[in-house]
Amino acid sequence: MEKTNIAIVGLGTVGSGVARLLLDHGDRTARHAGRTLWLRKAVARDLAKAAARIDLPEGVLTDSIDEVVDDPEITVVAQLIGGLEPARSIMLRLLESGKDIVTANKALLAEHGPELFDRARQLGRSIAFEASVAGGIPIIANISQCLSANQLQSLEGILNGTSNFIVSQMDEFGSNYAEVVKTAQELGYAEADPTMDVDGTDAAQKLAILAHLAFGAAVDWNDIPKVGIDGLDPVDLRYARELGYRIKLLAVANLTDDGLELSVSPTLLKIGTPLAEVRNAFNAIRAIGDAVGPVFFHGLGAGQMPTASAVVADLIDTAVGRTKLTFQTLEYFSSDNPPRAILRDAETLRGRFYLRLHVANHPGTLAAIANVLAKHAISIASVIQHETEAAGGDLELVPLVIMTHEATEGAAKLATAEIESLTAVQGPVTRFRVKE
Repeated sequence: MEKTNIAIVGLGTVGSGVARLLLDHGDRTARHAGRTLWLRKAVARDLAKAAARIDLPEGVLTDSIDEVVDDPEITVVAQLIGGLEPARSIMLRLLESGKDIVTANKALLAEHGPELFDRARQLGRSIAFEASVAGGIPIIANISQCLSANQLQSLEGILNGTSNFIVSQMDEFGSNYAEVVKTAQELGYAEADPTMDVDGTDAAQKLAILAHLAFGAAVDWNDIPKVGIDGLDPVDLRYARELGYRIKLLAVANLTDDGLELSVSPTLLKIGTPLAEVRNAFNAIRAIGDAVGPVFFHGLGAGQMPTASAVVADLIDTAVGRTKLTFQTLEYFSSDNPPRAILRDAETLRGRFYLRLHVANHPGTLAAIANVLAKHAISIASVIQHETEAAGGDLELVPLVIMTHEATEGAAKLATAEIESLTAVQGPVTRFRVKE
């Protein structure tokens, strides 16, 4: 059988999973590719750590990228280094040495996609990136190929398995945030530094990629308003359940007459709706197309083997030649082709809001808060007020939770700031968006 020589650059969690699939299931990949995918080299920075992770055939493991760049018989490379540098420089070297690339690095694509994709096209090479968004869910292929008869109108998703695992554990078991982060790291869901997962950056970068594919416009992920889960208080998870909701880190992209609505933020979702029931390290995306209507994708979005699954599928498509056909035709991430996305003013976005605050237990406090909301054209849908006893037994401060009817983001922001200035209100107001 004809052979395609493969290299893996970056033998971390995902890279070792890719190697395992290629080595242990070569018959499977050969059946789908019509050729043998032969693992010729695997590059790791720390050879001892890589060797402890996976047992490779003699001569495969190396710490020299030159052994891949200078080998003309290696034609496809799984470039699985995270971050921006040296990942960007290495990818350019690989492209210029005649290699087609498969990557899972969404940060690199979100930041340097036009430069890398333009260079690949100039060289007649291709870049496949299914694993960059939503782990094992084939969302890139579905948006760019299977749903290509549609104008997509909306994407809503849980795009970060790490943050969803953390929130799910806190919600279901009342676990402490720091303890769950440690567990996520032990299970391979979270990096040693999980900042980009928990502050919303990872989800915003993935949303920028999906929005580009779905709507054909260039999106800078830095322009997407984002709030992470790193400041999420377990008390809000409890109040959300009491109100019939769960809190999820939700990424939203809607196509409107005024431009794209893009955001990443903790959001209350009605219990029983599909996105609200996505648990642990799973991801999910709900898309709406003008022809197909709503479709729902669900699967593991973090972890070694789900991501490796997407990488190997891209290796097969690249070896067969399918990737090259679509890559040259679709012109994704072109620096001079797609128009810059017009982002809708976040202040004008309408929705319902959840507000939690601590107030002095004095007559007229609720009326004062209601007056502020009314001033900004925000009406109250429901209120929860639980009594809290102070150390001396006197009722001093009580938590107050308000669910509003629909209002604009700008009005909610102004009202929140004004409520925080009231003498009866202690500390900041917690505010989340609500979706039914």
